[in-house]
Amino acid sequence: MTRSNLDKFRWLSRRLPKASTHRLVVITGARQTGKTTLARQTYPELRYVNFDAPENRDFVKTLRAMSWGKNLGPAVLDEAQKAPVVFDKVKYSFDEGDINFSVLLGSSQILLLKRVRETLAGRAFFYELFPLMLSEIAAQDKPAPAPLLSKLLAASDFNALLQGEPATRLPEDDEPALAALEYMLRWGGMPGLLPLSEADRREWLQSYGYTYLERDLADLARLDDLQPFREFQRLTALRSGQILSYSELARDAGIAVSTSRRYLEYLKLSYQTFVLPPYHKNLTSTVIKTPKLFLIDIGILRQLQGYWGAPTGELFETFVIAEIYKWIRTTGEKAQLYFYRTRSGLEVDLLVQTPQGVLGFEIKSSREIAARDFRPLREVGAALQSNWRGGVVVTRGAQIEALNVENKIWCVPVHRLLGF
Repeated sequence: MTRSNLDKFRWLSRRLPKASTHRLVVITGARQTGKTTLARQTYPELRYVNFDAPENRDFVKTLRAMSWGKNLGPAVLDEAQKAPVVFDKVKYSFDEGDINFSVLLGSSQILLLKRVRETLAGRAFFYELFPLMLSEIAAQDKPAPAPLLSKLLAASDFNALLQGEPATRLPEDDEPALAALEYMLRWGGMPGLLPLSEADRREWLQSYGYTYLERDLADLARLDDLQPFREFQRLTALRSGQILSYSELARDAGIAVSTSRRYLEYLKLSYQTFVLPPYHKNLTSTVIKTPKLFLIDIGILRQLQGYWGAPTGELFETFVIAEIYKWIRTTGEKAQLYFYRTRSGLEVDLLVQTPQGVLGFEIKSSREIAARDFRPLREVGAALQSNWRGGVVVTRGAQIEALNVENKIWCVPVHRLLGF
C-alpha cells in the first residue's frame, strides 16, 4: 500500500453534481479525509481559492458582492469558514444569477456548517467525505465495481443474489480486497497514511490527534484545559463497540455527566465517533434501549488505545460496522442502522432497515463459524416474518456459503462483502 492518496477513486465523486447544474455544494467531513483533492479532481474547470492564504481573505473582504461573479465566478472555495464574508457574497451572487455553481470546503467543518446554515439555508446541498473505504483502497486509482454490500442492500431476492456469487475465487481475484483489508485493520482509512512508512504512520496519527484537539475542537469549545477531553476521547476509543454509558465515561474521566454528554457531542460533530441506536421494536423479549458507541476510523482508534496487536473481536466489529456506516452515508442509501439486544441476552450486531425490509449482520472475527453464531439471526428473522430480507454472518473466512436457506442466512467473508 504505497500509492499516494492523490489518485484514489472516491465513491462520493459519483454523487457530486456536475458544475453545469444550478447548485451550491458543501463537502464536509473530518480533517484530512481528502476533501480538497476530491473537489479539485471532480471540478478541474473551476477556479480554486484557498482562504488559508491571508491575501485571499483580504481580497474578498474588499471585493463587492455585485462583483463576485465577474471577479471570481464559479469556484472551489477551500477553508471558506476562515473568510466569513464569503457566505454572504456567494449567497448574493447565486441569488442574482451571477454564478450558477460553487463548492465550499473546510477542514474546520463545524464553523463551515454553522455559516452555511445561517446564510445558505435552502441553497446548499451537503455531502460527507469519510476516510477511505476498503473498496476504494482496493481499487487503487481505478473506478471500483460496487461492493457486494451494495448489491445486498438493493436485492429483491437475497438467496438468488448470493447463490449467483462464486463461492470461492482465484487468489489473484481476492488479493486486492484482502490486501486492503489487512492494511485497514491496522491503519484505517486516512488517505495521508498511504505513502508513509510504518514508523511515519504512527507519528502521523499522533500528530493528527494533536491537530484535532488544537484546531477542530477549538471551533466547538474554548476549553481552558484540554486534558479532560483528551482522556475522555481515549476512553471512548476503549469502549468502541460497547453500550454507551455517559455516567461510566464521566466517572472514569473525572468529569460531570453533563460534560460527558457535551464532549461526546463534540466527537460526533467532528466525525470522530457515531452511535448506533437500538432497534425500536420488541421482537422476542424486552430490548435494551441504550445506544452503542463506535469510532469511525481504525487507525485513530488504535492510536488512542495504544494497541497495535492482532485485531480483536471488538476492533473487527467496529471496522465492519463503521465501513457499512460510511458506505450508507457516502452513497445516500435510504437505510437506517441499528443493533438489537434483549435483556435475556439475544443480540444481533447490526440491523439495516431499508424500505424493502430488514437485513441482519452478525460479525465474527474467526474464519470458522458454528450454528450458535447465526442463531440470533434466525430468531430475529422469524420474528420479523415478511419484513425480514435476509441475514449475513460476516467472517474472515474465504467462502460464501448458505447457512440456512429457508431463513435466508448466509456466511460472507468480509473482504467479499466490502470489496469487489
